Amino acid sequence: MTDIRSEPGPVRVRPPETSAVTIVVATRDREPELRRSLARHAAPVIVADNASADGTADVAAAAGARVLRLPGNLGAAARNAGAAEAATRYVAFADDDSWWAPGALARAAEILDAHPRTALLAARVLVGEEERLEPVSGEMAAAPLGRPDGFPGPAILGFLACSVIVRRDAFLDAGGFSDVLHFAGEEELLALDLAAAGRGMAYVPELVVHHHPARTGRDPAGRRRREIRNRLLTAWLRRPLPVLARTAAAELRTPDGRAGLAAAVRVLPRVLRDRRPVPPEVEAARARLSGY
Repeated sequence: MTDIRSEPGPVRVRPPETSAVTIVVATRDREPELRRSLARHAAPVIVADNASADGTADVAAAAGARVLRLPGNLGAAARNAGAAEAATRYVAFADDDSWWAPGALARAAEILDAHPRTALLAARVLVGEEERLEPVSGEMAAAPLGRPDGFPGPAILGFLACSVIVRRDAFLDAGGFSDVLHFAGEEELLALDLAAAGRGMAYVPELVVHHHPARTGRDPAGRRRREIRNRLLTAWLRRPLPVLARTAAAELRTPDGRAGLAAAVRVLPRVLRDRRPVPPEVEAARARLSGY
């Protein structure tokens, strides 16, 4: 992987740490972030570019990544295109502002090789220069679902997409990320589908991902509304109707919740026929995490 910097400098190529893993990065209009992150990757990279209008695709290509120039903005589903193009048995996901720590991918491949029932490993996420523990990592470390026999770590039923490595075939068989959800909270639906297919998922804190999110250009309120929308759509698609009703009632209490609910209702005609509730044991595990 070529070291691309904002200022001129020597070009260095970082050798892959494992030939079993491909890193897939979905991005859109994030040229500065890619300039910082691409050189830190220690495996072949496929960049799925969601029709960027800036130099994102060119930066990725100059860095040595394989670039998929998608005709439109697929959101998180761009990762599916990247995984389909990968020729390795494992695919690790990264955001344009995140990267796996040295040695993590090789170790992840070893763990997956040794645990054939496990389809997804979630890494410990350290945020920013201060390396603060991502709260979701702390929640997974608490092991609310226990540690079943044969698992390499606590069982999980959710994850951060920028910090997981998956078996490529299991990911594709499950359908990958939903193009309806687009982004923000898109992980829950995939986690439920993997669990429904009998695929194990585990948190392995010895694996580390660094995440340095941009401090500007964000829309926290818009993201909250999008997450609420996707939580409601996921409940419709995979959870019992009483859970959907309780979730919707809870969201009506806030302006963002009402906006997210309205957005979900607008999309509902597209997914009316896609409802497929998960098996009772998966629903029981999901309910254990949220109380309903």
